[in-house]
Amino acid sequence: MTVKSLTWNQVNAWRLAQHGLSPRLKPGEIVEATVRACGIQAQLMSAAELALWARVDGLTQADVQAALWQEHTLVKTWAMRGTLHLLAASDLPLYVAARQVHDPRNWVAFFEYYGVSKKHMEAFLEAVPQVLRSEPMTREQLATIVADKVGSPELLYVVGKGGWGTSLKPSAWRGDLCFGPNQGRNVTFVNPSKWIGKWASVQPEAAFQEIVRRFLRAYGPDTPVNFSRWWDGGGGITAAKKVFKSIRDELEEVDVEGWKALALRSTLEPMQHFETSGVIRLLPLFDAYPLGIGRDVEPLLPKKFIRKVFRPQGWITAVVLIDGYMKGVWDYKTKGKQTVVKVEMFDSPTKQVRKGIEAEAERLGNFLNSKIVVEYVQG
Repeated sequence: MTVKSLTWNQVNAWRLAQHGLSPRLKPGEIVEATVRACGIQAQLMSAAELALWARVDGLTQADVQAALWQEHTLVKTWAMRGTLHLLAASDLPLYVAARQVHDPRNWVAFFEYYGVSKKHMEAFLEAVPQVLRSEPMTREQLATIVADKVGSPELLYVVGKGGWGTSLKPSAWRGDLCFGPNQGRNVTFVNPSKWIGKWASVQPEAAFQEIVRRFLRAYGPDTPVNFSRWWDGGGGITAAKKVFKSIRDELEEVDVEGWKALALRSTLEPMQHFETSGVIRLLPLFDAYPLGIGRDVEPLLPKKFIRKVFRPQGWITAVVLIDGYMKGVWDYKTKGKQTVVKVEMFDSPTKQVRKGIEAEAERLGNFLNSKIVVEYVQG
């Protein structure tokens, strides 16, 4: 069998286009950006807003808040890797169904650690969608009602305060719970089927296959190993290899300058016609792009700089992306009406690169409604 050959320029150009990074998406296409990236990581909402800012022209912070809390076109919930994400509301049933194929946690052991029996845990999971409606309910309110309904005082603690919200993840993965708007400092929750209004059920195995297709459209070509790390929904590499095998008729092996991976056959012809030159983007903390393409492909991120980007405990630094290559890191701090953007490049930047970074920083200033100062620092 002949293996298709691709260049990194073609692959990077394809990925940038799929993510709405080059060209950016049109104003108002916030949901499209979320769909294309296969979710936006959101344990820091400010970073999630910037991930969408990087992809959508003319975006404001108010647009993100409106999509979440007024229009209900985005939802905030626990998704890949057990991490908070923004998902398109229309995609939530798909991700929930795919999660049913494998569950990475021993939930019985978790609840028993807090003194909640298996019987009461199961009763709790059944009670959550009955208690939650479209009106937001704080965590404490939810804990009080379900503990009383189930007859397990221990639930008052484990749901209300214990486990940093972990006790609510199985309900989120079942599609019975997602976040509502904050009430002051208190997070709230709602019933997704009541909140978004429509729920098209999907068969779990078919949903899992569709997630792989979407991942390969956004991040491909790629490998089952990297998909497994990105998804981390239980089953490990064995489950990833199995689902890739189940759609093998749609896949083709490719060679990207010596790196072997798999691509959707339908993407190969258009991918070969993509090119990029001089595309500079500032991607925020925890951005989907570096997370999805991973840390193990040497041309995209030299090994000596891996710890600059992928830090302990799942922390992903904001990166300077040049033609799809991670070429530096950056951060920003706003004080008063001024924002200082500090940039650390892995190699000395050319005049053209500096110009591109400063144009991105100016765009950031417009988003933050702040005067921007760019500083280049040494690592």
